[in-house]
Amino acid sequence: MTDLRTSLTLSVIAGAALVVGGCSDRAAADAALVAGSEPAMESWGPSPINGRVAHLFTLKNRNGMEAKITDWGATVVALTAPDRSGKFADVVLGYNTLQDYVTPGKSHYFGTIAGRYANRIAGGKFTLEGQDYSLHVNNGPNSLHGGKQGFDKVLWTAEPVQAPPGGQAIKMTYISRDGDEGYPGTLKLSVTYVLGPDNALHIAFHGTTKTTVLNPTNHSYFNLKGEGEGDILGHVLTLNASTMTPVNAHMIPTGEITPVADTPFDFTKPHTIGERVGADDAQLKLGAGYDHNFVLDRKDGELMLAARVEEPTTGRVMEVLTTEPGIQLYIGNFLPKADAAENPMTGKSGKKYTYRGGFCLETQHYPDSPNQPKFPSTVLKPGEVFTSQTVYRFSTK
Repeated sequence: MTDLRTSLTLSVIAGAALVVGGCSDRAAADAALVAGSEPAMESWGPSPINGRVAHLFTLKNRNGMEAKITDWGATVVALTAPDRSGKFADVVLGYNTLQDYVTPGKSHYFGTIAGRYANRIAGGKFTLEGQDYSLHVNNGPNSLHGGKQGFDKVLWTAEPVQAPPGGQAIKMTYISRDGDEGYPGTLKLSVTYVLGPDNALHIAFHGTTKTTVLNPTNHSYFNLKGEGEGDILGHVLTLNASTMTPVNAHMIPTGEITPVADTPFDFTKPHTIGERVGADDAQLKLGAGYDHNFVLDRKDGELMLAARVEEPTTGRVMEVLTTEPGIQLYIGNFLPKADAAENPMTGKSGKKYTYRGGFCLETQHYPDSPNQPKFPSTVLKPGEVFTSQTVYRFSTK
């Protein structure tokens, strides 16, 4: 997998280690964005949390990229990136209004923070230090993405923080009380978004708690052609993952870690997402397509290049770097079919979002880890600090 390796420069920003690209001309970077400038903020309307007002923040970098992030669910609402001719397009699925995000059945977790526990926990139950815990079940027999009111459905507290010259940043903080959705321990979690001068959106988590399980992620759906511009099956994907965690009929890992070689899950070399999605494969049938956790080929917890996605018609390239041990590939299998009689999902450009109109690369610990002793632990204890970093970096080819 040497073709996926890259050299990285680490810098400490806003109290979290984030990847930033080299910038030899600091004066030019400072001139592009006023030193110390804060992201623009606008009211986004009353939220379902006692009518408290949600806000929308616009981050910019010196190259013309923008990221719009709301404190409702700490959600990435929009993210622009240039194509090979320099034309910018919004490359994440989302909505123009807060009402669309809070309407049941519409959000599909577009751009949100999923937690406390992203992905599935079998039966909505786990045992921690001899104590049994029951969670809200919202995905068949399972608990998914934190339950009925996960971190995607709460109002976070936002504050601007220092960014590298030529970029902007925002920090979101949420306190989840002991017993929320059945999880133990009061948790203080922050997520910092930095739109850097390296054309990358950096995401860093920081959490402290009494004993609990924790596995947050950002759940953005990407379409490198532009949001609303058809399906993503022609995107070319490479994953630095030679194994995966197969699932049962309830989409819960069986506990095995199996090689991807000679299966439709082998993205160690580039393949289009749609090339083998219709193959006669038991795992693809269980997930209605790709909706699986891949085990990253890593030896430590340092930031590493996990995935690379190319979109041939626009030339846009997205690289995903993370400190997490796994990455969930999901390709919008449960978005409405194009011929659906009712499709409430009209995106920011006024176009309908349809079946496989976006893909997710959710950096994470493995699904159901609290019930899988052989998986990397997601337990966080008093005195410990949870940290996690993910970078979505854009370029062209």
